[in-house]
This record gives sequence, structure tokens and C-alpha cells, in this order.
Amino acid sequence: MSKSPFNSPSRRAFLAGSAALLGAPALAQNVPAGQASRDPSQSVRRNISSFRSLAWEPYFDNLRNGAILVDIDSRAVHYWNEDQTIYKLYPSSVPLTEDLTRRGRTRVTLKDPNPDWRPTPSMKKRNPEWPDYIGPGPDNPLGTRSLHLSWTYYRIHGTHDTRKIGRKSSNGCIGLYNEHIEELFEMANVGTQVLLI
Repeated sequence: MSKSPFNSPSRRAFLAGSAALLGAPALAQNVPAGQASRDPSQSVRRNISSFRSLAWEPYFDNLRNGAILVDIDSRAVHYWNEDQTIYKLYPSSVPLTEDLTRRGRTRVTLKDPNPDWRPTPSMKKRNPEWPDYIGPGPDNPLGTRSLHLSWTYYRIHGTHDTRKIGRKSSNGCIGLYNEHIEELFEMANVGTQVLLI
């Protein structure tokens, strides 16, 4: 009677080692004493689709002037440059609700290296206590850079509140970590095509 390859010691060792390796990130987390730990499988399951590389061809006819794809459901921003030598994938914040969400094709119309902020009329109506203006700086909701889109009031911008990234937290705009918007700001051009799906 021959031995099954599935019962061999090397196969069992491989399977046990693989299981241990997959569990290592959860085991390696430092949880301070007295603090309840979260189930890491929940956050991994939620974020796994966000960090999936995509090809540009299903979304754009060409890469003239570069292309930005915003995937609202995955909370991810993809960027390809014109000569296809650069591809970037960033986690993002997205609009709070579907009625604040806009989908479709647009483009970058202005690159603002030092954004200031004014609430839109609908934001002010929902939140009358908000200030009418916040200048550039650490209190500015648009962070350190802003890419204006051809749709009025819509931007891809940074944020000083890093808790917002990866969440439904905006009033319509797409938010990135400041270091990510600074990088994207340098690569994108006025005229870069943008698709929100």
C-alpha cells in the first residue's frame, strides 16, 4: 500500500507552517495590557479589495495626460502616468452617503498647492455652526494639497484627520493622507482624466 502524498511529513509541515505564517500578522500585533483586541479578520476582509492592483484598460481608452481611477466601494485611488512607468494605489476616504457621491468621468482642472476651504451652500445648510472660511494650515479640511475636478465643489485632497482614510467620511470629496496627495499632486496634471466608479 503506497502512502498518500497528502499524509507525508513534508506536506503536513508545509500546511502547518503556512497556517502559522498566515496567522502571524494577527499574532504580531501589540495590544496594550487591559485593552480589548479586535478581530483582525474583520479589518482584513474589509480592506482586502481596496489594495488590489488594477489594469487601466477596462476604465480608460488611453493614458494621455495620465489617469486617476477612484473606486468608491473599495475606497481606493489608482493612478497611472501617461507612459505607463508609474502606477500608484492609495487608500482614501469617500462620501458619507450615496446622495453625496458623484460617479462618472471628469478631469483635473486646477492644482492647488496651498488650499483654503469654504463650506458649500448645502454643507452650510446641514451644518450652520461650521465656519464660513478656514485658511491654509493644520485646521484646513483639505489638507496640504488639492486637485480640483471639473465638477463644482468636488476635489481630491489631503486631510490632517488621518482617521477619515478608509472610511465613508466626506461630504462628497475624495480624501487622501497628506503624504499621498502630495505625491499624486506632483504626478497629476491639469487635464489628467479622472473616473469615479
